[in-house]
Amino acid sequence: MAESAVRRKWFVVPVLVLAVWLLVRGNHAPEPGEAPGASPSGAPSAASEPTGPSPSASGASEPARPASGAYDPAAWSAPVRTHTTQAGIEPRLLMAILYNEAYKPHDPEFERAWQRQKPDAAFGIANMHRAAFDETKQRHGFADRRWEELPDDRDLAIEAAAWHLHDLAAQLPAQWPASYTKDELLALGYNTGSGNMLAFARGAHPGSQAQSYLDRLHANWDKAGKAVSGQP
Repeated sequence: MAESAVRRKWFVVPVLVLAVWLLVRGNHAPEPGEAPGASPSGAPSAASEPTGPSPSASGASEPARPASGAYDPAAWSAPVRTHTTQAGIEPRLLMAILYNEAYKPHDPEFERAWQRQKPDAAFGIANMHRAAFDETKQRHGFADRRWEELPDDRDLAIEAAAWHLHDLAAQLPAQWPASYTKDELLALGYNTGSGNMLAFARGAHPGSQAQSYLDRLHANWDKAGKAVSGQP
């Protein structure tokens, strides 16, 4: 889960991080029988996009991903629908959040290089922080999974985000005086934490960073709706 401050910091990523990332990618020559772009550990990386579905570690099938390594949240509409249905969350909401969180390269090697520079960085296509993941997993069916797996397992990242939104929804009161919809409050909670979400529900005004996150959610809303419905 990415805080808006993290998004701002992404635009001033240290040259050293990018250099290390490019160096690691450039120096990793494929071993015999290894697909080009595969990570040294053998786990699938975002750079080695499979051309067909393959089982993920959490049991669901991964959608086909472009061989170029490009990331489009719409390619993950099936897992989004599956996990949001299980968690009782609007699929359009989670898809819009994935679009909000698509501002940085979701490449496992890059994410780990960036995390070495900033240990509090988020992991996975849903940009989830360690504390949020560890708290969420204890309540649901992936308690044996690790936060460090998120960059390599996009299905797990979607599952964790869906259940985190479920847990945030459980904290909302039955009614609130503020004019925000439930989905807007959940998006704000995903970005700023449950305490701020409840304050916004009571009528507090978001700061500039939280408002920017909400504005981007609105901008991505139509696109997210088309993605989860399978429209071109």
